[in-house]
Amino acid sequence: MTGRLRVAAAQASSVPGDVAANVATAVTLVAGAAERGARVAVLPELFLTGYDETAWTHEVSLAPDDERLTPLSEAARSTSTVVVVGAAVRRALDESTLSLLVVDDRGEVSAPYDKQHLCGPERDFFTAGGHGATIVVDGWDLGLGICYDGCFPEHALSATAGGASAYLVPAAYYTGGEHRRDVYYAARALDNGIYVVFAGLTGTCGAGSFCGGSAVYDPEGRPLDRVGDGSPDWAVADLDLEVVARTQREHPMASDRLDTLGTRNRVVLTP
Repeated sequence: MTGRLRVAAAQASSVPGDVAANVATAVTLVAGAAERGARVAVLPELFLTGYDETAWTHEVSLAPDDERLTPLSEAARSTSTVVVVGAAVRRALDESTLSLLVVDDRGEVSAPYDKQHLCGPERDFFTAGGHGATIVVDGWDLGLGICYDGCFPEHALSATAGGASAYLVPAAYYTGGEHRRDVYYAARALDNGIYVVFAGLTGTCGAGSFCGGSAVYDPEGRPLDRVGDGSPDWAVADLDLEVVARTQREHPMASDRLDTLGTRNRVVLTP
């Protein structure tokens, strides 16, 4: 197992429903990540589709073998970069999921994870995922989540219990949500003693304005690198398995959690 892994959380603006334009931007982000020495590039939620509900149609939704993904496959292959990027994925004639596409360093595309915790208007179009997912890169187990998933401690805990040393979370936070964005994902790192790689959509997409904030958090929740709302921009950091092991030994909250807290006694104190 390789002890270190360089990752890049990349961000840019996305165009609603314009897959070709978004793939072209994704290629730029992957090239920038590779120039910074990253082995893994994480791009925002629904980046290839656009985070705008007017763009969510089954016709725009992608399949792993969609020819529109060819430039991104070539970028991953030519730079030996593993790419994790958000997209709407068509699972059946009238069913799409809010998913992560993974493009490996041979250019092969898969869609291993569908968002489990849908939020707001997402529920009106997408089907929720029914399982977690982990990808393995150079011996690193990398748990996958999408935006609202990371607001639930159990989601990252499940990834950690399954052996993940890092949690990759593409997201799309509206402007004004910066405080919650910066608390949730740092907390997931601290909860579990793992790295968290957060890639946030930025700029305008349809009617929405997004605040970026891509970051890599260490296993105690400190930002190793974090960017503002620039487009394009990259937060880059080296992950170290020894740091994960040491942190989990010294702060073993994930393993010390009780399976149950039992019943709750309610004591009413009278004056």
